[in-house]
Order: sequence, then C-alpha cells, then structure tokens
Amino acid sequence: MQDKEKMLAVYFDQPGDPENLSVKEVPKPHPGRGEVLIKVSASALNRVDLFQRSGKYPSPKGANGILGLEAAGLVAGLGPGCKGQWKTGDTVMALLSGGGQAEYVTVPEGHLMPIPNGMTFVQAAAIPEVWLTAFQLLHFVGKVQSGQTVLIHAGASGVGTAAIQLTRLAKAIPIVTAGTQEKLQLAAKLGAAAGFNYKEEDFRERVLEFTNGSGVDVILDCIGGSYWEKNLNCLSTDGQWIVYGLLGGGEVHGDLLGRLCSKRGSLLTSLLRSREKEYKEKLVKAFTERVLPYFSQDRSPHVQPIIDSVYPLHRIVEAHRTMEENKNLGKIIIEMPPSS
Repeated sequence: MQDKEKMLAVYFDQPGDPENLSVKEVPKPHPGRGEVLIKVSASALNRVDLFQRSGKYPSPKGANGILGLEAAGLVAGLGPGCKGQWKTGDTVMALLSGGGQAEYVTVPEGHLMPIPNGMTFVQAAAIPEVWLTAFQLLHFVGKVQSGQTVLIHAGASGVGTAAIQLTRLAKAIPIVTAGTQEKLQLAAKLGAAAGFNYKEEDFRERVLEFTNGSGVDVILDCIGGSYWEKNLNCLSTDGQWIVYGLLGGGEVHGDLLGRLCSKRGSLLTSLLRSREKEYKEKLVKAFTERVLPYFSQDRSPHVQPIIDSVYPLHRIVEAHRTMEENKNLGKIIIEMPPSS
C-alpha cells in the first residue's frame, strides 16, 4: 500500500533518451504560503519536457525538477495565507514551472484557473501551458491587432493549434506552416486561412503570394536559426518576428540585423517558464477573463483544446517517443493512475 506521504512521479536518474524515464515513489509536496496543493488527474507533455529529460534545458532556479508544466485536478489542500479564492474539492487547471507529471503538485494560487463546465480533466490538462503561451505571444508580446496577418510555424502543435484559434478570436488572420497534409488540414479546420507544407514548398514564396507581396505583420516562430532568412523575407515593413523556441538551432550566419533594420522590423523573444510569479498571475488573470469563457460549448466563437492521444503514467516513455518523432497533432496527455 502506498505511503500517504509519498506519491508516484515521472523520474530520471540522468539525462538521456526516453528509456531513462521511470515512474517511482517520491515525497509528496506540502503547500507553502499562498500555495495550493493539487491532486493531479491529468498532465500534458510539452517539448520542454523532452529538452529537460535530454539535458538541454535544466529547470529554472527554484522550480520543481519533476517534468510537467501543466496539470488538471482537484484542490487537495491550502497553504497558509491563501486568499480564499479556492476551496478543497474545486476542479482546477494550473500553469506550472514543473512538477505536473506526478500525483500531487503545489502551485501559487494565482496560477490556477477553474475548469470550464462540461470539460474533463484530460481536456483541461491540454490548456494551461500552450494556450497561455500563445495568448502571451499574441497579446502581451506581439499586441496583435484586428486585421493583421499572423504566420504561425508548427501550426498543428499544441501552441500552434491554440494560436490559430486565438488569432481568429482577435479578428486577425492566421496562416501556418506544417510538415504533413494531415496537419495542414487540422489547421484549416481550426481557422487557418492558408497553410504551407515546408517539406514540399518554399513557404516564403507562398506567404508573399497570400499577402500580395506585403508580408505578414506577426511571426510566431518556434524554429529559430534555420528559418531566419525565410522569416525575414516573409516579414512586412514594421512587422514583428517573435521567437519562442529554437527547434532549428540558435545560430545565424548572414546579415540578419541589416535586413531586419531595412524593414524596421522588431525581433522579440519570449519564454514563459522562467517568468516571475507576478507576471504569470497577470497572464492567468487576463486569459481567464478574456478567453476562458469561449471554451464553453454554448459560446460563439467556440475554442477548444486539440488532443492527439492520452497515455497512462506508466507509458511515459511511449509518450516521449511520439512527440520526439513529431507524430502528434495537438496535445499528448499523461493521465495519472486512479486513486487507490
């Protein structure tokens, strides 16, 4: 029988391949001042989890070292100093700096959101990290305006599928890149006005055709170095190029700054995980007020998390493999074992 002060969590002794992962008993956390203890029902996999597991992206100072940047479940306890916004038994989803792929996790109370009516824990677990990332990139960083055109790379990823819907919600025009026809079809279904297969065509030419030569106003770029020249060709005068990932590396060889200056373009970078607690609280509050109501089935326009697959905790290795091989359309969910 499991010790009540212990919990199951994803664990790895040393960085490496997915096979280094295991599930083991670790100490159960206790909420500190202003924190809430969550009994996790479901978490989700993010690209950062793969980087952390392989040793390419250590968790920020002070962050929980267990993988998992989002979770959904029940409030199981309150630390001292909580303001009374939450009570034991509330269904919540949480933005985390780590720790989601475990049976329990603690989180600052301001980083919690209520789960919309009619939504399951599995669906809710697909929201916090990617939807808040996309919302932050579009509104806090890019300040997207109605009528603008937004180029979204990796359009069928978790962030990509959220960004398409949020761009439409902002009355802007989303266009995407992706690597398969199936992924482009998903993006179109979610509202992408156009989609380009980067493996089969030169997306910069197609973007310029779509925009009648003017280029896009905003680029959401998780690729980085390998796309720099094409991105600059796609960018409009006074456009914003927002880099939030480096799947294509961080090195640039060429006259990036000269060409960026010639377009009066802005090159912005953003990471959410390492942001300070207060910033995340403001982000969560703004998202809860401005976007969360649209997840309800009776709202129009309606937005929804896109789920590729659900893996039980003990199949965490398979989940990592699926994401590493870029097989997923939308989110990969990790479901916790049922309570004993």
